Amino acid sequence: MYPDQELRQLASQKAALQREIGLRRLAFADAAGRVSQPLEWLDRVMEFARRFSPYAQLAAVPLGFLVKRTLFPRFKILGSVVRWGPLVLGVVRGVSSLLKGTPEPSVDPDDED
Repeated sequence: MYPDQELRQLASQKAALQREIGLRRLAFADAAGRVSQPLEWLDRVMEFARRFSPYAQLAAVPLGFLVKRTLFPRFKILGSVVRWGPLVLGVVRGVSSLLKGTPEPSVDPDDED
């Protein structure tokens, strides 16, 4: 069917094509490894954050005060808001609930006394 020389030529082309495919696969795997490296780092950071999440919640308030003290040493209003804010909020909520809870007197237009 095919002459012997054509079969050898096709076999060498096939081998060259297979080598080229293998080289391209290696290059692709290398490029994919370089591209995915930041994602691997992100996974490690996320795992680290998940591991220490309960401790981070406990440390958030003291760290917030430390940052406030170092960045805003003369900014006293923030401390006043933190100190008196919950009290003011409770008073506002209490007054609001009192005003909503008291029914207004209804005036009946048919009632003529």
